[in-house]
Amino acid sequence: MQLILGLGLVIVLIFALAWFARRVGGVSGFNHPQLKVVATLAMSTRERVVLVQAGKQQMLLGVAPGRVNLLHSFDEPIIDPQVTPVSQFADRLKDAMSRSKDQ
Repeated sequence: MQLILGLGLVIVLIFALAWFARRVGGVSGFNHPQLKVVATLAMSTRERVVLVQAGKQQMLLGVAPGRVNLLHSFDEPIIDPQVTPVSQFADRLKDAMSRSKDQ
């Protein structure tokens, strides 16, 4: 019984640490304040287009299994990294919900 409880505790701990790492954004040693993923768009199940900000420059990257290609480089930001799509979605959802309550 003690072996099963110990194994269960280890499994729960692994899942909790994985969830925490996702929420925090990964290991802090790999995060850099001057390098940020601004937006991402899935083109298929395995290919993506990613907009990355490095300093004041933004780069559009094509990401596929085993390779990353520079598609275009922008000298001035085309998307403000401070405005996240999640906050825009949250604002739109609040507006839609308030409209449905008014009806």
